[in-house]
Amino acid sequence: MTIHEFGKDNDKVIVLLHPSVVMWDYFEYVIPLLEKKCHLIIPALPGYDPDNKSDFTSVEEISAELEEWLNLNGLSNVTCLYGCSMGGSIVVRMLANNKVNVQSAVIDGGITPYQLPWIVTRLIAVRDFLMICIGKIGGAKLLEKAFCMDELSEDDVQYAANVLKMMSAKTIWRTFESCDNYSMPKYIHTDCKYIEYWVAEKEIKDRKWDVEYIKKIFPHTVFRKIKDTGHGGLAPFRPEKFVRGINSVIWKSTISQDR
Repeated sequence: MTIHEFGKDNDKVIVLLHPSVVMWDYFEYVIPLLEKKCHLIIPALPGYDPDNKSDFTSVEEISAELEEWLNLNGLSNVTCLYGCSMGGSIVVRMLANNKVNVQSAVIDGGITPYQLPWIVTRLIAVRDFLMICIGKIGGAKLLEKAFCMDELSEDDVQYAANVLKMMSAKTIWRTFESCDNYSMPKYIHTDCKYIEYWVAEKEIKDRKWDVEYIKKIFPHTVFRKIKDTGHGGLAPFRPEKFVRGINSVIWKSTISQDR
């Protein structure tokens, strides 16, 4: 796992975890807006790292590896921990592990473990695996026909096709299998005082189970609807709004800690 850092001289530490089927440059428009005042830590997650050929491992392994890296590098005091979709799964697991001092966290459309019979979760994983493999084999033209990509330009669709081409079949399978079924500690406790779960307006129905799960394990979570946005669309398409949201979360966490 390659760790990219920006604004290393700043005190505020922000960790940004990207979704699946993109690379760490998912945050390319956010970086220049935050790096002057914040120390940004952006991992290129296994299986999605163009500089290190690898396969995705699991939500649990990546969470543990990132926690260890933060602690070893004297960065265990995290001002804000953000993750979208797959990255949100890693945020959920890290909060539950409680091995890093996280002051605030954002779970942006984060995927939570299915509370379903084992055989059902296998069937869902197979379905998702086959859908992504179709996109991988067919390239950009098939992606446009098979998936709803109204918000994306031709360059965006080609980017997704290139990432899929880079991804191994093992990475595709492990991504969906792990994000849908990762384990959680038996007793969940987090010292994070302020957590927000962001739900894009166009994905409210899709995130219903995830919202209910987060309410159960982190009952003090604040839920926020992001208008006029689809799943994972905030950072790449509305970076200024993304930054305002992160700054708001940091400010609210400061108030919570002062109480």
